[in-house]
Amino acid sequence: MTISRRKLIEPQITPFYHVINRCVRRAYLCGDDPYNGKNYQHRRGWIVNKIKQLAAVFCIDVCAYAVMSNHYHLVLKIDMEQQQKLTPEVVISRWLQLFNGHPIAVDFLKEGQIAAAKQQALSNLVAEWQQRSGSISWFMRCLNEEIARKKIWDSHNFYKSNKGQP
Repeated sequence: MTISRRKLIEPQITPFYHVINRCVRRAYLCGDDPYNGKNYQHRRGWIVNKIKQLAAVFCIDVCAYAVMSNHYHLVLKIDMEQQQKLTPEVVISRWLQLFNGHPIAVDFLKEGQIAAAKQQALSNLVAEWQQRSGSISWFMRCLNEEIARKKIWDSHNFYKSNKGQP
């Protein structure tokens, strides 16, 4: 039976985690797919580049990684000390590298301050984003979502160019 990451991860006990993600139904992530004859080696670069981008945004160090034909492995270290030291400006600017900005946060970055009425909302956003900056679940969500979207686009273009023939 599977257990959610939230219940498994306790960075106070150990900050290091081995994470695996694999494709299902004989789908290929990288390399030569013997079922359709297509080479997906270019996807390895997508994955490696996204891992590097996320490591720069999150307070999670990538200690090791391996990208295989239908799965990948990551060894991650949650850097709680770095996470706790982030200023609100850094939290917001990092978050905006991955997601569209909340108007209050964008205004704060542009002007350096916001109206007192919006201060509590900004504090709540920053606290939530700061907590997520050390979350392996959010790290994996960002990594897997982009790969899945690119894979769908990549497969769609393959089938479109082959007129629907596998």
